[in-house]
Amino acid sequence: MDHLDPGERRRLLEQCWQLECDIDPMILRARQLRHQGAWPQAVCLEQELLPLF
Repeated sequence: MDHLDPGERRRLLEQCWQLECDIDPMILRARQLRHQGAWPQAVCLEQELLPLF
């Protein structure tokens, strides 16, 4: 990867961020609900994921 210019590295990094590789299945479920247009359900689930402190 040393041979890639900064723009190419940035593009590859952005592609990695788009992958659904979260460990927590609740995060994946919230993301899936958003993609399905189930915004109220996604927001409720995301509220459960917020830290308590």
